[in-house]
Amino acid sequence: MSDHTTIGGIDYGPLAALVGTWKGDKGVDRAPEPDGEERNPYYETISFEAAGDVTNAERQTLSVVRYHQVVSRKSNNKVFHDQVGYWLWDPADNTIIETFTIPRGVAVVAGGKLAPPANPGEQLVFEVAAEAGAPDCGIVQAPFMFQQAKTTAFTHTLTVRGDEMEYSESTILDIYDKTAYDHKDVNTLQRVG
Repeated sequence: MSDHTTIGGIDYGPLAALVGTWKGDKGVDRAPEPDGEERNPYYETISFEAAGDVTNAERQTLSVVRYHQVVSRKSNNKVFHDQVGYWLWDPADNTIIETFTIPRGVAVVAGGKLAPPANPGEQLVFEVAAEAGAPDCGIVQAPFMFQQAKTTAFTHTLTVRGDEMEYSESTILDIYDKTAYDHKDVNTLQRVG
């Protein structure tokens, strides 16, 4: 990896492209309602910061980027999603992992492989997935959520091109007598700091 991936002496590899504060106001949230669905335009800020590295079982070293995402509806400027988590990178096999919790009683560990760009400076595409009940990358939820708004799968694709980021995430839910409802969020953000 080139020197631009090193922060404070730690090689963050592809995660270095995330570090900074990102803002976007082109978000659309497609969410379930008892009688159908709603679409909510939103704006958000995501702050990523280099958080060091960790060694697991003396055999795996992961670079870690911590993030905080705050999402507000354009209609009333109220926060409707607040999420904290980590992106992890294992240089030994180019594995990426996103872990996060949301204050609804849900925690996710999603994983995937990162294909390096063919040429330096090209876009980076992070793709991770998790499934409820999976033995590795999975989803854990509080009893109420499991019974009333169960998350069965999660996918997240995040594309970074310089100071622009786009993402699409799908949370598959069993909710309001709907099975496998695709709750989708998409947005485009710019790095502002």
